[in-house]
Amino acid sequence: QVQLVESGGGLVQTGDSLRLSCVASGRTVSGYAMGWFRQAPGKEREIVAAINWSGGSTYYTDSVKGRFTISRDNAENTVFLQMSSLKPEDTAVYYCAAGLFYPSPKDYWGQGTQVTVSS
Repeated sequence: QVQLVESGGGLVQTGDSLRLSCVASGRTVSGYAMGWFRQAPGKEREIVAAINWSGGSTYYTDSVKGRFTISRDNAENTVFLQMSSLKPEDTAVYYCAAGLFYPSPKDYWGQGTQVTVSS
């Protein structure tokens, strides 16, 4: 089993930056793809970004391209999401996920961290 714990969410203003972190425990996730999803009120959960097991390939949904960067540190069992130029429409609960399928890993989930961007 893999346990994922996110941190780094908060309340920011339009244009600000945030860095989300997700630490895995239970077993190594170095062989798994990792991803960040988000779910806004009344909307379905959507993939935001994903990274393959080695970090050599990344995926971003169109709305965050050029603003968000996903990275991972396999030695620390951690994945990051650097978010810049945040917009109110980025407001959501952000979930970390791990899995075998790239670019939409969904085998294991974290509990989520709230990101709120005020206008």
